[in-house]
Amino acid sequence: MRGARVARLFPDPASANGRNGDGDGDRVNDFAFKVGTVNGTGSASANSLLLQSIFRMGIPVTGKNVFPSNIQGLPTWYEIRVSRDGWTARTPDFDLIVAMNPATHERDIAEVRSGGWLLHDSSWPLDASLLRDDVTFIGIPLGRMCVEAFSGGRERTLMKNIAYAGALAALIDLDLDVVKDAIRAEFAKKPKSIDSNFLALHLGYDYAKANFACPLPIRLERMDATRGHVLMDGNTAAALGCVYAGATVGAWYPITPATSLMDAFGRFCARYRVDAGTGERRYCIVQAEDELAAAGVVIGAGWAGARAFTPTAGPGISLMGEFIGLAYYTEIPAVFFDVQRTGPSTGMPTRTQQGDLLSIAYASHGDTKHVALFPADPAECFRFAVQAFDLAERFQTPVFVVSDLDIGMNDWMIPRLEWNDAWRPDRGEVLTAGQLQAMQRFSRYLDVDGDGVAARSLPGVDPKGAYFTRGSGHDSHAAYTEDADAYREIVDRLKVKLETAARAVPPPEIREREGAEMAIVALGGCNGAVLEAAARLAIDGIPLDYMRIRGFPFDVAVGEFLRAHDRVFVVEQNRDGQLRSLLQLETGIAGDRLISIRDYGGVPLSARAVMDGVTAQLAEVPA
Repeated sequence: MRGARVARLFPDPASANGRNGDGDGDRVNDFAFKVGTVNGTGSASANSLLLQSIFRMGIPVTGKNVFPSNIQGLPTWYEIRVSRDGWTARTPDFDLIVAMNPATHERDIAEVRSGGWLLHDSSWPLDASLLRDDVTFIGIPLGRMCVEAFSGGRERTLMKNIAYAGALAALIDLDLDVVKDAIRAEFAKKPKSIDSNFLALHLGYDYAKANFACPLPIRLERMDATRGHVLMDGNTAAALGCVYAGATVGAWYPITPATSLMDAFGRFCARYRVDAGTGERRYCIVQAEDELAAAGVVIGAGWAGARAFTPTAGPGISLMGEFIGLAYYTEIPAVFFDVQRTGPSTGMPTRTQQGDLLSIAYASHGDTKHVALFPADPAECFRFAVQAFDLAERFQTPVFVVSDLDIGMNDWMIPRLEWNDAWRPDRGEVLTAGQLQAMQRFSRYLDVDGDGVAARSLPGVDPKGAYFTRGSGHDSHAAYTEDADAYREIVDRLKVKLETAARAVPPPEIREREGAEMAIVALGGCNGAVLEAAARLAIDGIPLDYMRIRGFPFDVAVGEFLRAHDRVFVVEQNRDGQLRSLLQLETGIAGDRLISIRDYGGVPLSARAVMDGVTAQLAEVPA
């Protein structure tokens, strides 16, 4: 079996004791809280400050931003999970909620776990009908204090966010010196802003210290578990991967949640791809009039020999369908990043999902199949971005890097990115002028070694390598044809090429657990929740082997793993079980052996959703 077996990255099940949400008592470095605010009020900076400060205390932490698709005015939440065991999945169990938006007070109060705390701005009275006996309400006059300390509506609004960060620092024992260091780093060029932020920080901190028992039973304590790690989002990591891969052309049309990928690529290029002597830019970024045009730019650049890519989301993939088919049939390298969001149609642009799996696998009309890579975190976004360009050129075909909004836009704690300076790009079979001159005849689509890949020429290298690139029927010599045998020769060879590619994509990652007779399968952003759920299920006497799929077409190891288990739980984030359908279609595995567990409401997957799904299915299926 080719699947990559890995050592367990997280603690054995014995240490995954389900503390989060267990009840009262001190819980150090193991809790979750979230902040409810109004979009457009500048709370993102305060929330990022909290996340970074916890990370700098050496404590594993993740942040999830749940925000509306409009620019300003609707509710937004930022969720922070502190996990000394390193669990990265979202948790729906919140010990503490900072309720800064009166419009969501009812929801926020309802979501605090029993025995938890709710921090609110007591400048205005809280509706008494919302109070709960099993929740401790912490009222701090944040608004009033900021009105008295600052002038100007905008500054008061912004500083109120820093004030709640200060109050939180007191309540959960966040090291105030670490927070101040983070503020100094953020406003190094704006000393007046440092003073304002320090003042606001102490307004909240000092009030909480003077009026409440600090810290709460949920509290922080310094660790040394973040050494060698960084906080990074997947879109930034993917953009950096494009730079390291040697991509020089990026074309795009703005779309959430993929826009920040091209934004980051532009920043990296401006820093690293400008000739120091002449100021000449060694890259090209094109904002096209739509996604179809962006795909055309990328394919044109790939045909000319450049490494080119476009970032988009599901609606963009739909528009790009025609050009994707052209690249597949004319065999032109191109890299597409699909940062998935909820669909169909416009859907919920700022919510996450895995709803594009089938549309990516067979994008465009006719018999097509595509190479796809499924990163599980920003670290893999970086590595798979590099690998995607190699695969695209080696197999002369579109390659898709399929992440999602949670991976792409949220901050993840990942090991520092590593790079091997000995790496050289795999350009595939590209004929030189000398090779072309030595040939009796250049046949663009003739496979001579049986791997399905035909050597290509690049324009301008040698006249002998010239050919007509056409999306209409063509034979192995690139000549127009409507002959059935000549047509079948080409499309059958393309099938062989994709079968060869199945052995080149990242193999599935397989984790085996002693005593496991059943298994679980997932991909992409589900990984963190599945790892945690599998550990907790093992404690409950339900050991499961786990396979994380990382590439498509499926490696032979995927089918072997499925056939080795009578029951396989397929976990995914879409309504229709697209991964399950893909597994059935591509491996021929019987559908009754694949038990579907789906969560598709638009928020990142939690371990609880996986555990509830598995136990519910086991309760229904005869042993």
